[in-house]
Amino acid sequence: MPNIPIQAFDYPLPESKIAQFPLANRHDSKLLIYKEGQIQHNSFRNLADYLPENALLIFNNTKVIPARIPLFKENGVAIELFLLHPISNSAPTEQLMESKGEIVWECLVGNKKRWKEQDVLTRGALSFSWVNREENHIRINWNTDQPFAEILDEIGKIPLPPYMERDTELSDSDRYQTLFSEKLGAVAAPTASLHFSEEVLADLDRRNIPKTYLTLHVGAGTFLPVKEEDVRNHPMHREQLVFTHELIKTLLTHRGPFIPVGTTALRALESLYWSGVWLLEKRPMDNGVLVIPKEFAYELRSTIRIKDSLEAIIRYLEANNIHQWVAETEILIMPGYTLHFCDGIVTNFHQPKSTLLVLIAALIGDDWRRVYDTALANDYRFLSYGDSSLLFKKKDI
Repeated sequence: MPNIPIQAFDYPLPESKIAQFPLANRHDSKLLIYKEGQIQHNSFRNLADYLPENALLIFNNTKVIPARIPLFKENGVAIELFLLHPISNSAPTEQLMESKGEIVWECLVGNKKRWKEQDVLTRGALSFSWVNREENHIRINWNTDQPFAEILDEIGKIPLPPYMERDTELSDSDRYQTLFSEKLGAVAAPTASLHFSEEVLADLDRRNIPKTYLTLHVGAGTFLPVKEEDVRNHPMHREQLVFTHELIKTLLTHRGPFIPVGTTALRALESLYWSGVWLLEKRPMDNGVLVIPKEFAYELRSTIRIKDSLEAIIRYLEANNIHQWVAETEILIMPGYTLHFCDGIVTNFHQPKSTLLVLIAALIGDDWRRVYDTALANDYRFLSYGDSSLLFKKKDI
């Protein structure tokens, strides 16, 4: 892995540029287009005008869960849970959301020191108890016939990113979800997709621009700033990804450009490639789950073709009578990484010194700074509820 100093990805971001609320209409966001070193400006409503012929748009259809659960001890002390992911060997998160009676989650715990190991907290028909206090694993029990997803809708709150310095409002339950959010399990939205309105999606259909959907359940780690001097030493968060058999076949047979919508879609696609490489290399899985480590792509330097990788996954699915590929990834995409499924990306403007910005540099090199300086100078709105960009891969990267 190359030495990547995080200071090279710092830039001044005034708080006034961080969007605290979405615009009234999803597609009213500004759109910055970067291609072959040139920068243009338009409205997101006109995105389709800039997509190359026969481009395949790949969306992330994950759905944000109301992951914040406020609790109180009998003496009135407040405890807050932030659900991160359910504890399971291999089941997709959206399947576990249908659990009844009991489920175990890894959580962030607010005011943890006031919640002793032997204490059981209750809220209505639910009880909350420690399974592993060191690992923040918490068992949730309930005595109704409701699936966990339904219970969470009643007691939880949508989690907003930490840089939105406000409480969740009712409108966030709608606007912090994409129009095609379907698979429950994310604790942060795939924000590049928030700009896609019914009108924009209809425009894509009218122009016969193909689109497809994968699932990567975005974790809270996506907001973690890089505190290490060298990006390589940053502890990457693990996220679950799901690809249907049909989607993998679509990727295998597509003969045009790939345009992932958002960094989460790109990370999932690249992790899919390395999943196939892992199978071809006959490497072991972790309790039946394939986990792509952050350094795997750099240690192996694979010359395996995309076609061979995808065909290996398809053979595995068919041999085991499985209809979807489920894996976990810690992939770190940074300058020097060879992209397999990205000719361009639709993405928002990211935080300074973040792994997301480092990923953008893997696509357009040092031109990221010119793009961001231009966006700031033209009053673009930044981060989750901010404006959008369409960045095409720099040819000499």
